[in-house]
Amino acid sequence: MLKVYNKIIQISGNVIVLNARNITYGELAVISSREQSSLAEVIRIDGDRIYLQVFVGSSGISTNDEVRFTGAPMRTSFSENLLGRVFNGIGKPRDNGPDLRENPVDIGGPTVNPSKRIVPSRMIHTGIPMIDLFNSLVESQKISIFTTSGEPYNELLVRIAMQAEVDIIVLGGMGLRFDDYLFFRHTLAEQGALNRSVLYIHTAADPTVECLTVPDLCLAVSERFALGGKRVLVLLTDMKNFCDSLKEIAIIMEQVPSNRGYPGDLYSQLACRYEKAVDFKDAGSVTILSVTTMPGNDVTHPVPDNTGYITEGQYYLNNGRIEPFGSLSRLKQLVNKNTREDHRALMDNMVQLYADYQETLEKRSMGFRMSSWDEKLLKYGTAFEAQLMDLSVNIHLFEALDRGWQILADCFAPNETGLKNELVTRFWPGVKK
Repeated sequence: MLKVYNKIIQISGNVIVLNARNITYGELAVISSREQSSLAEVIRIDGDRIYLQVFVGSSGISTNDEVRFTGAPMRTSFSENLLGRVFNGIGKPRDNGPDLRENPVDIGGPTVNPSKRIVPSRMIHTGIPMIDLFNSLVESQKISIFTTSGEPYNELLVRIAMQAEVDIIVLGGMGLRFDDYLFFRHTLAEQGALNRSVLYIHTAADPTVECLTVPDLCLAVSERFALGGKRVLVLLTDMKNFCDSLKEIAIIMEQVPSNRGYPGDLYSQLACRYEKAVDFKDAGSVTILSVTTMPGNDVTHPVPDNTGYITEGQYYLNNGRIEPFGSLSRLKQLVNKNTREDHRALMDNMVQLYADYQETLEKRSMGFRMSSWDEKLLKYGTAFEAQLMDLSVNIHLFEALDRGWQILADCFAPNETGLKNELVTRFWPGVKK
C-alpha cells in the first residue's frame, strides 16, 4: 500500500522534511506540486522524521504538497539498448532518444560477496606507455587519477575510453562544464567508441543532488553487464565534485562537519562506490578509473586523502604528463610478470635512470659542472619524456618496451644500465645510433 502525506514541515535547499512511519532508507518518493511532479529519495531517518533530497531541487514545492512514497528504492533501466546512449544524473535521456524503462535494477546496492571474486590477473591495455609499461591497469582494479584543475584529465579519459581493450565503457561525469560534456559525447561518437559506451552526465547547471546518483547509476549497470560476461571499464570524473555535493547536502541537513567541512562518513561514501570493482569467478569484471582533482595540488585534502586509503594506487597527472613518481599501481606486479620477460626489469631500470636525470637537472640549475655521465642522463631524460611520457604517444605495450630499449641504447652503453646480461643479449638493439 502506497503511503501518501501532505504536510511538509521543513524545506531547506534541496532537502525537505516530514513526519512519516514505516519508511526505509533510500526509498523513492514522488512530490506532486502545482507546477510539476518531482522525484525525491530518503537520505535520513530520525525517528518519525524523514529527510528527502529532491532531485530537481525544491523550487516550487510548498508545505502542503502531496508526498507519495513508492515503497521501492531508486532504479534504472538495464538492457543492451543502453549502449550508445547519454543520460542525466537520474537516468533520463540527454540525447533526445527514447526513455528506457525495461528491466529496472536497483542502484546503490551492496558490494559483491568476496567469495564470488577472483584474484586480479589480466591487464587492460590502453596504448598509453606511462600506464601500460610503468603502472599497468588491471582488470577489477580501483584506481584514481590525482591531478589539479586545468590538467587535461578529461582528454586522458577520452583516450582511455577509445583505446582500452575492454568490452564496454561506462562514463560518469559529475559537475562537468557543458563544453566538456559535448567534448566527451562528440569525440566518442566521431571515433566510433560511443557504440560500446554508456554515458551518465551531470553538468554544473544541473541540480546538485543529481551529482550524487551518477556513480551509483554507472556501477549498477556495470555490474549487470559484468554478470553477463562483459569486461566493463567505469570512468568517473570528477570525484571531488561528487564529494562537494555530499558536503553541500550535509550542511543543509545540519550535520556536524568533519575535516574541512566534509561529512564524517566521507570515507564510507567513497568506499561503498569504489568497492564495486570486481572480477567475477564465472562472469566478467568491473574496473573503476576515476579522476580526483586536488585543490592547490594538496594530496592531504580530505578527498584524495581518503581516496588513497581505498583505491589500489593512483596515477599522478601533472604538467600534462603522468609522472613516474607519485604514480603507483599496486596490482601491476600481478600482471607484468606475464607480459614479456623484460617488462619488470626495464620498467625499474628506466625509472631509476629518470630519477638520476632529475638529480642532474638540480645540479645543472645550481651551476655544477656537468660530467660525461650527467650529459648522458640529460640526453636520456629528454628522450624519455618525449617518446614515452608525452600523452600524445599511442603505442602497444610491446612497442613501448622496444622503444625503451632503443632509448637506453641511444644514450648508454649496455654495462652502464645495470640490466642483466641475458636481457641485454636478447633485447639490446643491434645498432647503437
